[in-house]
Amino acid sequence: MAARTKKKVVIVDDHPIVRQGIRAVLSQETELSVVGEAESLGDALAVIHKTSPDIVIVDVALKGSDGLELIKSIRYQENNVPILVMSMYDESLYAERVLRAGANGYIMKEAVNENIVEAVRQILDGDIYFSDAARLKILQGVAQSRGDESISPIERLSDRELEVFRLIGSGKGTRQVAEQLNLSVKTIETYRAHLKEKLNLENASALVQTAVQWVESQKGS
Repeated sequence: MAARTKKKVVIVDDHPIVRQGIRAVLSQETELSVVGEAESLGDALAVIHKTSPDIVIVDVALKGSDGLELIKSIRYQENNVPILVMSMYDESLYAERVLRAGANGYIMKEAVNENIVEAVRQILDGDIYFSDAARLKILQGVAQSRGDESISPIERLSDRELEVFRLIGSGKGTRQVAEQLNLSVKTIETYRAHLKEKLNLENASALVQTAVQWVESQKGS
């Protein structure tokens, strides 16, 4: 296929080695061309504006922000470029969130090598890409209008609360979280209070312990 007909791909991930791996996989496909990379929200928006890609692959965790915020920023700018989200985090928690934010699919990092080409092609064809398990969960949620008893405490968290929870579990203190999300320390303290209330945790130590255990469980899932 001629180079001018190749579909342009931008990869957004805060780990260079991950970007290199994805680029290597996609470069084997004659119809795909990686035209840009970025590690943060600001850099990603600049690269997308410069290259006008046909699809953007975004990690949930980014340098200084997160993938959900990037998706919302892209859609806020009325850019309809298709977006595939990838992450180590369980799709049962993130699939619906990325769909609501405006993404077109979600793939677990452990499945990237085997399934990312299929996911990219499916999205470029105008479809939505999720695993069968994630599709079933989303459909069940729509069909059954699940009651509170069937929703886990972490699923009840807002997108921003979940991001703060994830950063706490990654070992970041209140000031570090505030700096990464460009928010005030007072705002993060408020989020921490909401997290303790929603997750029924007695104190800050319990919050940190629970967050760390959750992040570690996601790494091992």
